[in-house]
Amino acid sequence: MSFDRRNRIEQMRSADRARDRRNRVVAIGLSAVVVAGLLGFGSYMLLEKSEAKEKTQEAQAQDSKQTEQEKKELATRPIEGEKTWDAAKLSRDHVTTDVKYPMEPPVGGNHNPAWLNCDGVVYEKAVPNVNAVHALEHGAVWVTHSGKASGEDVAQLASRVRSTPYSLMSPYEGQAGAIMLSAWGKQVTVDGADDPRVAAFFAKYVQGAQTPEPGAPCTGGVDG
Repeated sequence: MSFDRRNRIEQMRSADRARDRRNRVVAIGLSAVVVAGLLGFGSYMLLEKSEAKEKTQEAQAQDSKQTEQEKKELATRPIEGEKTWDAAKLSRDHVTTDVKYPMEPPVGGNHNPAWLNCDGVVYEKAVPNVNAVHALEHGAVWVTHSGKASGEDVAQLASRVRSTPYSLMSPYEGQAGAIMLSAWGKQVTVDGADDPRVAAFFAKYVQGAQTPEPGAPCTGGVDG
C-alpha cells in the first residue's frame, strides 16, 4: 500500500510540475503577444505622428508659398486714394534741428541722423518726425492713428506691425485721417484695420521699390 501511495504522490507532483510548465509557457506566450502588440501599436503611432508631421510641414510650406504669392499679387495692385510725392524732390540731408514738413505725417525730407527703431515696434506715445522719416528712408512703413481711431482697429494694426519687420506704429494727433499709412514718398488714409488697402500698402512698401536705402537697419536707432 505504501508503494502505491508513493506512486500516487509522485504522479501528483509530476502533474503539478507539468501544469506549472504549461502555465509558464502560456504566460510567456501571452507576454510575447502583449509586447508584440505594444511594439506594433507604438510603431503605428510613430508612423502616424511622422505622417502627420510631414503633412503639417507640407501644409505650412504650401501656406507660406501661397502667402508669398499673395503678397506679390498685392504689391502689383494700385492703391486707391494713395498720395505720391516725387522721390527726387524729397531731400535726404541729415540735420540736428527740427524740420517743418509740408505733409503730416511726413513721408520724406531732411531728417535726424538717428533713425527710429522700426523692427515691428508699436509706440504708445507720439514720436519725433525727424527720426521717423529716417526710418522711412530705410524702407519702413509707418502706421499712425489719431484719437478718432477705434481701440479695436488700433489693436489689430498693432498686431500686424509687431509681426512685420520694417514697420512701426504711433499715435499722431492732428493728422487728416483716423488711420494713415506712410512710406517714403507714399501715403494713404484707410477706413479701418480691415481695409484691404492696409495689406496692399504693407506688401508694396515694406522694403519696397520706393526705399532710398534698402537693407539699411531698423534696429540700433532710437526709441522716440
